[in-house]
Amino acid sequence: MKIFRSLRRKLVDSGKVKNYLIYAFGEILLIVIGILIAWKINDLNEIRKNKIVQVKIFESLYEELNTNITILDSAIVRYKSNKLALENSLYYVATPHENLTEETKDLLVRIKFKNSNLRNEALSSINISNKFQFIDNDSLTELIAEYTSEINVYKDQELKIRNIVENKLKPILEKHISLIEILPKENKNYNCIRTLGIKSDYTELLNNRDYQNSIIDQLMQTQIQVNIGINLRKKTQVLAFKLKKELHG
Repeated sequence: MKIFRSLRRKLVDSGKVKNYLIYAFGEILLIVIGILIAWKINDLNEIRKNKIVQVKIFESLYEELNTNITILDSAIVRYKSNKLALENSLYYVATPHENLTEETKDLLVRIKFKNSNLRNEALSSINISNKFQFIDNDSLTELIAEYTSEINVYKDQELKIRNIVENKLKPILEKHISLIEILPKENKNYNCIRTLGIKSDYTELLNNRDYQNSIIDQLMQTQIQVNIGINLRKKTQVLAFKLKKELHG
């Protein structure tokens, strides 16, 4: 800088205005070039930092998606099995109590519900903290946004089925079915309750309109969930494939 100041002073003292103007222009040009270089370096650093963040986002989301594929595989099998059990239970409507086998009774009261527990930690992190800005692939950004909606549709449908089981079926079953039947038969301490307790009334249960409606409702909602699950699995697989391509491409 001292050299530039010294040179500038000599040109001013010499009275050569033209040379001074040329020099001044050159000095300004050098400053502009320096600023542009610094800006470019800073820009490249930002791009590098964003790329690192993007890779971390893709890695965590890819791991989450692969876990969800496994969860969905299990859930689809479970929902299909539940659907079949519900269809079979409808065959016994109005069947007299004495004509029911133990296996049939077990089928009629099998109302266990299990959440799929799909993972969405990485997905939620992207949405909540607005990390979309770090993703430079527009098609991936769109797929990730759509996938969030698909997950919510699956969870909402699962909640519908849970409400049917918890709030409709269970109260009806508790009204007509006695838990005495599940007590260990080899334990003599339960002989009294088994002898004197109120027995299950499967005939009344099977003739109950609310029970029949609840079974049919659960059956229909379960079929919907199977379709949603199959569709969600396909979209999960597509998104996972694209992420893998970005990570290793």
